[in-house]
Amino acid sequence: MQRIDSHQHFWNYDPVKYSWINEDMEIIRKNFLPSDLEPILKEYGFNGCVSVQADQTEEENKILLDHAAKHDFIKGVVGWVDLKAANVAERLAYYQQFKKLKGFRHVLQGEPDRAYMLNADFKRGISKLKQFGYTYDILIYTDQLAYAAEFAAAFPDQPFVIDHLAKPEIKDGGITKWAIDMKAIAQNKNVSCKLSGMVTEADWRAWKPEDFTPYIDVVFEAFGAGRVMYGSDWPVCRVAATYQQTLEIAEAYVDKLSVTEQEKFWSGNAIEFYGL
Repeated sequence: MQRIDSHQHFWNYDPVKYSWINEDMEIIRKNFLPSDLEPILKEYGFNGCVSVQADQTEEENKILLDHAAKHDFIKGVVGWVDLKAANVAERLAYYQQFKKLKGFRHVLQGEPDRAYMLNADFKRGISKLKQFGYTYDILIYTDQLAYAAEFAAAFPDQPFVIDHLAKPEIKDGGITKWAIDMKAIAQNKNVSCKLSGMVTEADWRAWKPEDFTPYIDVVFEAFGAGRVMYGSDWPVCRVAATYQQTLEIAEAYVDKLSVTEQEKFWSGNAIEFYGL
């Protein structure tokens, strides 16, 4: 069975550029490069990965695309462009030359305006993605889910994927409102979900595998096995778990699914979504 890690990051650590990596995250305050990830993917039977931006610059696109050009196991890149820019269509056209660039992301979770994705200029930029064949990763916190549902509904032909389950409050057991909002956004058939980033929303030092089950239940109930894909969120996951531990949480859950559903979860959904 093929395996694709649909969500991981590379960086040359810079304390200014990656200021979101605070003192509590000391373990990831260093460089993480393809040479660090490749042996891990091989050890756990992965055929490849999708590398996602962590810095909102086009300079980072170049770095990630350079990595992808040199390493066959990097199957796709999710980059960043200024979607509010007047020349966004020109930038999207420019990136057509890079076959491994599959989509874009903006750090919506960090915007003071929680409804940023409903900004008219931002939506104008999103409206250009489909003609160039690009996907969009929705990175939000739970308080933004209702806005994201309206956002996704406005572009029914645009493929969207929610990163990290929209970061539910696993540490505090917060689930009720999040579950309602996840089921609502899942009504949009153009929206998928990554089973990623869960350990960082749990108690970093005291989480248990069963802490995640109710949240995974909601995701599979809402999206179905045809719209959920595995992502490690390496190396960010390392603040709370090893690659193996993150993987084992998913493995233990999907083991009960049919072989066909497992194939979709581990690779098929990511391959189809990103056109890998």
